[in-house]
Amino acid sequence: MEDLMLVDSPEFERILECVFGIQAHETRTYFRLLELQGSTVAELADALERDRSNVNRALSTLCEKELVERERRLLEGGGYVYQYFAVPVPEAQELMHQAVDEWSETVHGRIDEFGP
Repeated sequence: MEDLMLVDSPEFERILECVFGIQAHETRTYFRLLELQGSTVAELADALERDRSNVNRALSTLCEKELVERERRLLEGGGYVYQYFAVPVPEAQELMHQAVDEWSETVHGRIDEFGP
């Protein structure tokens, strides 16, 4: 957070990472998924040129942060596959505002606790 506060005009990606406590590869996964809505782990791994297990972990983290949603699609021959959808940027921005507001309230509360 300190690094971000020292930058006059931080990039949206860095703010996203800071607010949600995610890493750069998770941010790249989110933005690539915005372009490839409905992708499976395998499809996204190919697009990102990353290992499926790494992409799967990134997607799990992004789902926990509510930046990505997962839907199960039944296959014609039986079984199923999960498809992933990145929430639209305006929705991500709203989530970021909420997270910053909650953090700000916490910090204000801690500040008010200090005293003589």
